[in-house]
Amino acid sequence: MAVHKRSYRGYAGEITPLWSRFLIVMRYAFRNAFSSKLLTAYFVLCFIFPVACAVAIYLDHNLRFLAMFHETELFTVDGDFFLLFLGVQGGLAFVLTALIGPGLVSADLANNALPLYFCRPFSRLEYLLGKSAVLVWLLSLITWIPALVLFVIQASLAAPGWTRSNLWMARSISLGSAIEILLFCLLTLALSAWIKRKLAAGAALLGVFFAGSAFAQAINAVLGTRNGYLIDLGNLMVTVESHLFGQHPPTGLPAENAWLALLAICTFCLYLLERKVRAYEVVRG
Repeated sequence: MAVHKRSYRGYAGEITPLWSRFLIVMRYAFRNAFSSKLLTAYFVLCFIFPVACAVAIYLDHNLRFLAMFHETELFTVDGDFFLLFLGVQGGLAFVLTALIGPGLVSADLANNALPLYFCRPFSRLEYLLGKSAVLVWLLSLITWIPALVLFVIQASLAAPGWTRSNLWMARSISLGSAIEILLFCLLTLALSAWIKRKLAAGAALLGVFFAGSAFAQAINAVLGTRNGYLIDLGNLMVTVESHLFGQHPPTGLPAENAWLALLAICTFCLYLLERKVRAYEVVRG
């Protein structure tokens, strides 16, 4: 626009609050994530098991249905039930992370788009929050949110006093799911930031879990130890969640070691993101 026309005016409209600017990144990331019909169909399938569990809990308290089988109850809704539920939904959440996560950051880095973000009033923290919020919200919808819904259904149908004596399970559900979601988010963002190719980052994410499990088994077999599970992310999560629900970890790995290993992995992923997510990158010849 020519300066002599003097028709330019600065923007005088409403400014987005600082605390919510990361939601702009989240909104566009959501749009890209659900542009695939296949991904949308898979996300819907992730709710089949929670719905089946809700129906099963209702039938377990339906006296007419129980009378048909001459039983007083079909199963017990306890820590083992919710541990199994989180295990199944955690596996589905991992696949969903592998489908969505690698494309959140890799495309921006591969196309040198980060300067376009950071020349605007966005910090690196807000950028990462906006990208990771997509995974946090979607994984929450298929893990701890339906688990707590099942807990509420059971509490409303169970005998008086059940809620008070089993409230600890709600805390275990929330904390176990939060750790799992945090691990998935940081790991997939770190891999996609360094690899910069969606398919390669997705393959690397699968490799970290499955190759880590294979190496852990080999280390345990050769050295006669349980510490090999420290590089097996799946077993680390199983150990931590079993500890939260008062169960003995099936791997035999001490829960304290599993907690420390997950903390170290998340810290290392944050370090990788801090090194790579920048407005510019210095390349030495």
